[in-house]
Amino acid sequence: MRRMRNVKIVATLGPSSDDYDTIRRLFEVGADVFRLNMSHGSHDEIRERHTIIRQIERELGRPIAILADLQGPKLRVGVFAGDSEELVEGAAFRMDLDPTEGDSSRVCLPHPEIFKALRPGASLLVNDGKIRLRVEKCGEDFANCTVVTGGTISNRKGVNVPDVVLPVAALSDKDKADLEFVCELGVDWVALSFVQRPDDVLQTKELVNGRAAVLSKIEKPAAVEAYDDILAVSDGIMVARGDLGVELPVQAVPPIQKRLIRGARAAAKPVIVATQMLESMIESPMPTRAEVSDVANAIYEGADAVMLSAESAAGEYPLEAVRTMDAVAVEVEKGQMYRDIIEAARVVDRTSTADSIVAAAREIAENTGVKAICCFTHSGTTALKTARERPRVPILALTPFTATARRLCLSWGVNCFMTHGDVSRFKMAVVSAARAARQGQFADSDDNVVVVAGVPFNIPGSTNILRVAPCDERLIFNTDPE
Repeated sequence: MRRMRNVKIVATLGPSSDDYDTIRRLFEVGADVFRLNMSHGSHDEIRERHTIIRQIERELGRPIAILADLQGPKLRVGVFAGDSEELVEGAAFRMDLDPTEGDSSRVCLPHPEIFKALRPGASLLVNDGKIRLRVEKCGEDFANCTVVTGGTISNRKGVNVPDVVLPVAALSDKDKADLEFVCELGVDWVALSFVQRPDDVLQTKELVNGRAAVLSKIEKPAAVEAYDDILAVSDGIMVARGDLGVELPVQAVPPIQKRLIRGARAAAKPVIVATQMLESMIESPMPTRAEVSDVANAIYEGADAVMLSAESAAGEYPLEAVRTMDAVAVEVEKGQMYRDIIEAARVVDRTSTADSIVAAAREIAENTGVKAICCFTHSGTTALKTARERPRVPILALTPFTATARRLCLSWGVNCFMTHGDVSRFKMAVVSAARAARQGQFADSDDNVVVVAGVPFNIPGSTNILRVAPCDERLIFNTDPE
C-alpha cells in the first residue's frame, strides 16, 4: 500500500462512488483523502460515506483523511415569467428587490447586502460569468446595468460580484448546521467557502473548537488580495480555480495559483489545487493532454495535493481518474526536472530551532544514504515543517494521536504511523521509528534513518533533537546507554 509518489490525491465521493467496494478501490488505487461535498447529499448519505471510510481505515490499518467541503452562501437571481430571457449586448437591464417575475428588462436579486456594497462601474456576473453586467447606477434596493456580454439568463442562476467585498458571512445557516454535523461526525478537515477576510476563518475556527482543521478556499478576488492574512489564520489552503476563473480574467489564474502554492509551502501549510483537473474523464476513460499537463504543472509547482471533483463523484470512470492522476504524479516526480524545480523554490527559513533541525535532517538524509526521516509529532508541526523541506527521502510521521495522523494524510510526502506503548524515552522512540520504517518497507534492518523529535515529549512545537539511527533494534540497544 506504499505510495510511490509524494503529492496526495483528494477524491470527492458522490453517486458514482458511495458504496463500500468503490470507496475501498479508490483508496487502493491511490486516493489519500476523501472529500464530502456538503452542497450535495443529505446528512444521512454523508454519514454513510463517513462510516464506510472509517471501516476501510480499520480494515487496512492506515489512517485516511476526510475533508468536508461546506457549500457557502449562494447568491442567485429570482425567476422569470417565461423561465428565461435573452439579454443583448448594450441593452439596459435592472436588478432589484421586487419579487415579481422577471422579463427582458429586469429580474429580482433577493440579496439586499449586494446592493449595499455595489458602486457604479462594478460588474455583476451571472451563470458562471457567461453574462456580464456593468452597474451604471445603484441604490439600496436596485442596480441599473448595461449588458456587456449577452446570453440566456434563466431562473435562479448564480451571481458573482468580483469587484467588491460583500458584507456576507462565509457561513450561511445551512453551513452552520452542516459544520456542527460534520464536526460531531468526526471529519479531519473542513473546507470553508466564500472566504473574503481573515475574520471569516477565525469565526469558523471558533465554531469548530479544535474538532477539525480548517482549510480556506481561495475563490474570490478579495481573498487573493488578503491572502497572507488569511493564510496566517488557516490550517490549509485550497486553490479553488472554478470561481477564481469566473471572477478574474482566466489568464490571471495560473500566476495566482503559483503564488498561493508558494505562500502555503513557505508557511508549512498544506495546499490543494482543485477544479477541472481531469474534467473530460467525467465521460471519457482517457484524459486530454492539456488536462495531464495541468495536473503535472500543479505537481511541479509543489502542491501538497491535487483534487478530483465530479470526475470521481459523478463521473463514469472514478477509478480510472484516480489511476490517471496517480500515474501522472509518479512520472513527474521521478524526473530530475521535478527535483530541480522543487529545490529552486525551497524557502530558507531558519527562525527557530525546529526549522534548523528539520533542515539538517533533510541535508543528512540526502547526503548520507539515509532511507527516511522519522518525525515524532503530537500536533503535526514537526511533520509539516519537514514536508516544507521537500526532502528526497520519505517522511514518516509517528504520533500517538489518531486525529493528527489523519490530518497529516493531506501533506506532501508524509506517511503516517500510529505509535503504541511507551515512547516517553527517546531510545524507545528510536526503536518505534526503526520498526515503522521496516514495517512500511521504507528501509531494511541494515539501513539507517534520521529520527527527529522534541525532548521532553508531549510538548507541541518543541522539536530539538536529531539522531541518525540504525533500523536494527539490537544495534540501538547495544550503542545507546539510555
